[in-house]
Amino acid sequence: MFKRPLFGQLLDRIREPRRFIQVLSGPRQSGKTTLIGQVLKELPLPSRYASADSQEARGPVWLEQQWNAVREEAGSRQRNADFVLVIDEIQKIPAWSETVKKLWDEDSRGASALRVVLLGSSSLLLQKGLTESLAGRFEVLRLPHWTYREMSEAFGFDLDQFIYFGGYPGSAPLVSQEQRWRDYIRDSIIETTISRDILMMSRVDKPALLRSMFELGIQYSGRFLSFNKMLGQLQDVGNVTTLSHYLDLLRSAGLLAGLQKYSSAPIRRRSSSPKLNVLNTALMSALRDDGFAGTRSDPASWGRIVESAVGAHLLAGMAGQDYRVGYWRENRYEVDFVLEKGERVAAIEVKTGRLREGLSGMELFLKKHPGTRAYIVGGDGLGLEEFFTASPVDLI
Repeated sequence: MFKRPLFGQLLDRIREPRRFIQVLSGPRQSGKTTLIGQVLKELPLPSRYASADSQEARGPVWLEQQWNAVREEAGSRQRNADFVLVIDEIQKIPAWSETVKKLWDEDSRGASALRVVLLGSSSLLLQKGLTESLAGRFEVLRLPHWTYREMSEAFGFDLDQFIYFGGYPGSAPLVSQEQRWRDYIRDSIIETTISRDILMMSRVDKPALLRSMFELGIQYSGRFLSFNKMLGQLQDVGNVTTLSHYLDLLRSAGLLAGLQKYSSAPIRRRSSSPKLNVLNTALMSALRDDGFAGTRSDPASWGRIVESAVGAHLLAGMAGQDYRVGYWRENRYEVDFVLEKGERVAAIEVKTGRLREGLSGMELFLKKHPGTRAYIVGGDGLGLEEFFTASPVDLI
């Protein structure tokens, strides 16, 4: 059975004597539930799994019931018996972090050996609860979308298949039936994520505007678009603050990110127009009508998906790593992606064969920022196969 690289790390953490609440965060369909299931099978410890996505999960009372049931079962075995409690979709319980804090602290005072693992699909909501109530009590493991190496090892994807069909393991068996695959991505990933992971869990005053922004982001993935131009394209009453917040929600749910412009001045970085990038290229492909073969044969369409796949790979590599992904642009000169880790900087230009509107800015960027590591991905540069099998942090 295929196991993701974080399997060993999570297993080791739960095996340790009770120290911290373990939090496993990742977008829908990243394999959180499957991973914890594999870990629980490997552990020689009794466990209980419960999902807050079930109809019975109404609020903090349900959470306390799960916790107390484990306390009783552990107590019936022997005093302070080791036990593992897993709560999935924890962010869907109102005031979950306050309840977890109370219960965890009660067990800590009683020297309980209960280990707790929380799973969640909204990093924004998880982080808010963790920082507000559980400071010093938790560790986070961030599970990104599946990589090319993982999709290849688990499902036999070649590079072109990964670039087009993306990294959703649940959809992999459907790629030979493209219409069915597209329906699955639209219904089980896009609609479910927006309806259940964003609109039901966050305050969104203009749901139609958020949906339109997602669709616009898919259309402009890999391109620059100012918030003011977004407002014009969306033809809706809104403001820059609202769009920025909605973009944060879409990123938190694993759908769409807005990259900031690289600058040595933080204020310029924060005020820059975003470069939109999907976090999984399946989201782009599922909304296209020309299919895999048609997209692959069109250099412009394929080039946009390749560049978005490169950006998605760089963003996925950020999980658990201390680096940032941005872009750089000055007049008509641009660099597709800029990586920062401390004082180290790497500039990446994606060569896909499609024509660009502006001139390549790599030479100008290197003059302005000496010491930068420069990469051309594709063409005569770093091969796409090599790039997608490498860890992005190794490029810096």
